[in-house]
Amino acid sequence: MLQALYDLFAPAAMNRLTLVVNHVLAAEPVATERLRPHAGRRIALAPRSWPSLLPPLPALAFAVTPAGLLEWVGQEAAAADAAGGQPPAADLTVRFDASNPVRLLATAISGETPAVEIDGDAQLATDVNWLMQNLRWDVEADLERFFGPAAAHQIHRMGSALARAVRKALQGATAWRPST
Repeated sequence: MLQALYDLFAPAAMNRLTLVVNHVLAAEPVATERLRPHAGRRIALAPRSWPSLLPPLPALAFAVTPAGLLEWVGQEAAAADAAGGQPPAADLTVRFDASNPVRLLATAISGETPAVEIDGDAQLATDVNWLMQNLRWDVEADLERFFGPAAAHQIHRMGSALARAVRKALQGATAWRPST
């Protein structure tokens, strides 16, 4: 039962995540320009030490489209694994420590770049590294399209305050060690 729910939820979640990433990429023309020359290339995110108590992550594999956006191709990797074959090789692999997902989430929420190891094509690695260092989601600009400038500013301020509180709570949770 849980596996069936996971099989339904994981691809849907990855497709939504890909839409958000593409929204952020498309908002910065220089980002898509950097990715366009890499059309057809594959990027794999490889989390290390994912906690065994949590459900496994879906395959975090993406292909660069001719438009300079990303397409989730993790379902192809999963299908190849299920068939006993080899998934297509990634042109670039980005490895990161996922042993503490709460800390990883807190790092992402704070806008910091987590420590990563990048292996593969040097030019693609340079461009992906530039994206990780420079690309940020302008939430207030997106809110402004729906609510107008004044309301968007207030919503963004409240959201920022909530994000700071969540970040502080997550940082506290990462520092917490159960007594034995």
